[in-house]
Amino acid sequence: MTYYLGIDAGGSNCRARLIDEGGTVIGEGRSGPANARAGIEALYETLEETAGRALAHAGITAEQRATIHAGMGIAGISRPGVLDALADLDFGFASVTYATDAQIANLGAHAGQDGAILIIGTGSAAQLRVQGRDFTIGGYGFPISDEGSGAALGLSAMRHALRALDGRTRKTPLSAAVTERFDHDTAQAIAWMDQATPRDYGMLAPLVMEYAEADDVIARSIVEHAANHIERFIETIFERGATRCSLVGGLAPRIRPWLRARTVERLSDAVGDPLDGALRLAGYQALG
Repeated sequence: MTYYLGIDAGGSNCRARLIDEGGTVIGEGRSGPANARAGIEALYETLEETAGRALAHAGITAEQRATIHAGMGIAGISRPGVLDALADLDFGFASVTYATDAQIANLGAHAGQDGAILIIGTGSAAQLRVQGRDFTIGGYGFPISDEGSGAALGLSAMRHALRALDGRTRKTPLSAAVTERFDHDTAQAIAWMDQATPRDYGMLAPLVMEYAEADDVIARSIVEHAANHIERFIETIFERGATRCSLVGGLAPRIRPWLRARTVERLSDAVGDPLDGALRLAGYQALG
């Protein structure tokens, strides 16, 4: 029996799915964040822990482990030297193939065929496969990039809230809800911003969406601006030769209603998830 293991190692968590050669899921595992930026040793520990949980769930023996073909999509893998360092790791599998987490998401979304995904989560980026060639658009990092993302929404909300405290712009329910987190004290807000990560800004995105949906004028303008960036992203994806495009990521369902109907009509639903893509990367081709 040959087994296939797919791993989706992202900045929020690491997930694994183990299937047999007939495609039946026999084991799953999950652990904490896995990003190449954390260092190879820390990354290896997380990957091994996640894989180990899936194997334990399936009751895989040490002998059976050697028959596993693994595909791993890892955030930050495109950083210089990471692939070389990964090549030196030994998981005890028959084979391991690596790609970025965006690449496996795209493979899963389009069943291994040409297509593109636009990821709208804490950050934003597009992953394309056109005539078998893989490349990205955007995703250069916050705040220089990540247009239309959760972090971008949060940053805009903070800017508006501080201006409202100054009296440079009108106060709205959104600005009050944001500054309330800092006791309406500019100094506390600045202290938070000194340490804030993109994920911290992204945590404000649901608040922005909530007030936009409640017709807060500033929240609406922030979300409409983000939607404009996303629409331009989608236009560029098709201009670059993609035949299909799926909108994915945690913020995608909330932002989709803000896109124009003609834009939504061009989008295709994803046919599979990133773990399906990781299993394809591993060499399993019988997925529906």
